[in-house]
Amino acid sequence: MLDGHYNEWLNLLVRWFHITAGIAWIGASFYFNWLENNLVRTGKQKDGISGYLWAIHGGGIYRLEKYKSAPEKMPETLHWFKWEAYTTWLTGIALLFVQYYMNANLYLIDPQVMALEAWQAVAIGILVIVATWVIYHKLCDLLAHNPQLLVFVGFVLMSLAAYGLTQVFSGRGAFIHVGAMIGTMMVGNVAHVIMPSQRALIAAVEKGEEVDPKYGAKALLRSRHNNYLTLPILFIMISNHYPSTFSDSLNWAILLGLVVISMAIRHHFNIQHKPEKSAWILPVGVVALLGLAFITKPAPYVAPVTAAVEQSADATAALNNKAKDIIVERCASCHAVAPSSEMFTAAPLGILLETQEQIDSLSERIFQRSVVLKTMPLANITQMTDEERDVIGQWYSANQK
Repeated sequence: MLDGHYNEWLNLLVRWFHITAGIAWIGASFYFNWLENNLVRTGKQKDGISGYLWAIHGGGIYRLEKYKSAPEKMPETLHWFKWEAYTTWLTGIALLFVQYYMNANLYLIDPQVMALEAWQAVAIGILVIVATWVIYHKLCDLLAHNPQLLVFVGFVLMSLAAYGLTQVFSGRGAFIHVGAMIGTMMVGNVAHVIMPSQRALIAAVEKGEEVDPKYGAKALLRSRHNNYLTLPILFIMISNHYPSTFSDSLNWAILLGLVVISMAIRHHFNIQHKPEKSAWILPVGVVALLGLAFITKPAPYVAPVTAAVEQSADATAALNNKAKDIIVERCASCHAVAPSSEMFTAAPLGILLETQEQIDSLSERIFQRSVVLKTMPLANITQMTDEERDVIGQWYSANQK
């Protein structure tokens, strides 16, 4: 295990690189799909041109044109868009190793879900990611003639994968592996379909041969797949910050709901300038997101009757002391000025839980994370018991009266 200080810096640098590359890749995807949907295809066009678009940006006016297949002669300089995708995936896999595989017992494994050795969890994760691309790529070839069936089968398989992963890994570990699966599908589309199709198109032009339109069509189809997967993967990239989603008992269903809703919202923006646009998609998607937030709200905490505490001044003081002792014992190994845990060299998020004043000021957060969501201590590394969580719940409830 890497020293906590260096692990944090390595995580920071890889994550920073990953986000930067991701912005470049997804930004390019959004732009070219927007461009495709906004080309002027009516009226008289130049020979060989299927559509054009006028745009203004940064003080300059641009005219962009799309060829029906390719120009008669290739230009000397042709800009390719591939390294954004490759770099995003490579840095994403690197981050998966730094954050989850090098710290599997902390972030990936939840003993209450399945007791695994670190190497077993890592092996399962890698196997799932590799298998995803193989299965997806084969399905695309087999069902290319029936895109509706492809979407249905793909969703069923993704649902099974999401459910299965939540039965093996921690909630956040399962979520991030679904993200890695989607990211691998997307970069695989670029490397094994889009780029070869574009190379074949250019080779045909350079040889003076007639360009087979299937190359462009195949690349465009996989590019559309990537476009619809961008919003789901963006959520998964930030999901570790939102335990209300990954800590729920139906976390796999929440993830699938967010995937479907975000793809529907993406579809709205893809077709909003087309004749077949549907005005209902966006408002329904927004309402569905709000509804998902509503139905996933945890039930109010009720302290066990058998553990009820008499609400006298002395009893309340005793309860406060007992709760403080638990929090210091179970939480302050990380949340301290000088953490004793070798995983951290500074308190995560700067949260300190060493004094009564610090604990009292964060009582709501402590209650939510340790009692309601049960996502703290992280991976329950300090072995907080259910009885101790109940004491914290009683302490919080008593001090709200």
